[in-house]
Amino acid sequence: MATLLHIDSAVFPEGSASRDITSVFVKSWLEQHPEGKVVYRDLAASPLPHLDVAAASAGAGHALRAELADELAAADAVLIGAPMYNFTIASTLKAWLDLVIINGHNAGENSPVAGTPFTVVASRGGSYAPGTPREDFEFVQNYLEKVLTGMFGVTDLEFIVPELTLAHTVPAMTELIPLAEASRAKAREDAEAKAKALASRLAA
Repeated sequence: MATLLHIDSAVFPEGSASRDITSVFVKSWLEQHPEGKVVYRDLAASPLPHLDVAAASAGAGHALRAELADELAAADAVLIGAPMYNFTIASTLKAWLDLVIINGHNAGENSPVAGTPFTVVASRGGSYAPGTPREDFEFVQNYLEKVLTGMFGVTDLEFIVPELTLAHTVPAMTELIPLAEASRAKAREDAEAKAKALASRLAA
């Protein structure tokens, strides 16, 4: 029985593109692998504290950090909803990363997390794709790629990126609605396919 660790960080519980896509992923995962287990953390509904002196000093001896690290260690796959806020990840997701990354325990050379597949749904209100005017303002994919590969040595990392999520609410973006809908549809398809393939592989 494979375990999926699912983390959402979108501020709004309703209407969130990242939550929509992660829910598609989880549904597909469970359809393919009904006996699988999903461990869920909603960082907006139940935010974690920021890393402080006591937690930083204690490392894996800190109860909350140990709990989070154990959840990660027990996961056969990790799914993270990481919408863009002010060009980067939500502070709640940063808090989770600061607490769960423990040097000498699960981070660094020969990290036990290195072989765990990670899927990140990196939704964003505009477009920050290569070649766009705001390409160099993108600090969600860039940051998470660096931290997950650099701290955990993750070798199986995939991003699903629904773009232009503000097109339906920002008048100046109205003409981009068809592109936004196409991006959301592709993200849902990618999430479904990725979850099926991953569940199948891990259940084998």
